Amino acid sequence: MSETRPKRAYVETYGCQMNISDGELMEGILADRGYEIVTAPEEADVVLVNTCAIREHAEKRVLGRVSQLNGLKRDRPGMVIGVTGCMAQRMGETLLEDAPYVDLVMGPDGYRGLPDTLARLGHGPAEFVSGAHEESAPPGLVERKGRRGPQLAVLQLDMDENYQGLEQRRSDGPSAWVPIQRGCDHRCTYCIVPYVRGSEKNRSAPEILKEVRGLAEQGVTEVTLLGQTVNSYVSEGVAFPRLLRDVARVDGIRRVRFTSPHPNDVTEELVAVMAEEAAVCEHLHLPAQAGNDRTLKRMLRRYTVDSLMEKIELTRSWIPDIALSTDIIVAFPGETDEEFRDTLDLMRSVRFDEAYTYKYSARSGTPATRLPASDFIDPDEAQARLEELIEVSRAVQSEINEGEVGRVEEVLIEGEGRDPGQVRGRTRRNKVVVFDGDAARVGSYTRVRLERTTGATFAGSEVAQAYAEPVTV
Repeated sequence: MSETRPKRAYVETYGCQMNISDGELMEGILADRGYEIVTAPEEADVVLVNTCAIREHAEKRVLGRVSQLNGLKRDRPGMVIGVTGCMAQRMGETLLEDAPYVDLVMGPDGYRGLPDTLARLGHGPAEFVSGAHEESAPPGLVERKGRRGPQLAVLQLDMDENYQGLEQRRSDGPSAWVPIQRGCDHRCTYCIVPYVRGSEKNRSAPEILKEVRGLAEQGVTEVTLLGQTVNSYVSEGVAFPRLLRDVARVDGIRRVRFTSPHPNDVTEELVAVMAEEAAVCEHLHLPAQAGNDRTLKRMLRRYTVDSLMEKIELTRSWIPDIALSTDIIVAFPGETDEEFRDTLDLMRSVRFDEAYTYKYSARSGTPATRLPASDFIDPDEAQARLEELIEVSRAVQSEINEGEVGRVEEVLIEGEGRDPGQVRGRTRRNKVVVFDGDAARVGSYTRVRLERTTGATFAGSEVAQAYAEPVTV
């Protein structure tokens, strides 16, 4: 291995859109400090596994993956394996004990100091490895002697860290995630996020708008504003509706989306902006979580089924053609069969275009884990409820999409389709469509007739028209 080439880093991300954005952020921070970002762990000197802690299954998957990477590390002495993100924050130094081949554990608030932390392990461009000293130690750094060498943990939450001023390294393409908020002030009893990402921290509106303008200048035409409860955003007197309107009016931005909002912060002002601004897409992700008031209260969601329905009716009164998606959890501790049936009724009543469905997963440190043991649902029953929920959700989605066959929709071409000669795109209402086309046109907009549906996605054909040239990104 040549000593003159730059150090190489690979970031592998699991989880939600915020994790994807964090992965881009880490790549940007490392690239700015001289690292070459590579696309495979076999090419890397530093491998960072960027993780999710929402469900136990996700953590088990990551542990299996890290064990696989240890096999690669045995053949490449000196390679660093780091685990970052929410799972790293949740498990902390325990992860270093359970996986002694892991060199670094870093929570979401430590990314700004990532290059300096790696320098303390002897990694990075020579000029800052040689300069690693005590003053460069990230806040809360713990150094320990592991069974296989030094191990570092950076797990301190920083109430002021919103990654202001740091630049992401985004993949080429017409769309970009734009984080505007980190952390959460809600304390839903099932959710680990406030304990691994801290309280809500919002970026300044001028910096967000500067970033969006820069993306537009690079050829990005669609942005998605990201936050844990994105519509609770407020910074220096600018609340989310104002920010959304300003982003929608940036020259060159043709589509604006946002996720994930909290039902309590869906206001008439926000819905009016969605209806009035041409760039804001006709899609709203609204996490309901359950369809029974007692369950919602035990979850500490702070709304009732009736108030949730009022938000949905408000939205549809302004935007009749809006597509709604949601998150639903079944088998929350103490949920009765009757209460579960209420959730099924909500699904049939609202008719969500798409639903992300889960069975409750206990997360150590969250209030729900302290509920009486007798409240916890038998795993077989929990699985049966999940399967029934999925069946209802898919039936509703299929009925909705069957009713949309024949519509002509504007589609942003995002990539190649599964079959040769096809491309894949997305409508403003967040429906995925595949149709015959040239992959060289990724980034351009066209109009497509929806001709058939598999239930979840559409197949269509392009309507003859003059279309925009591919956007150069």
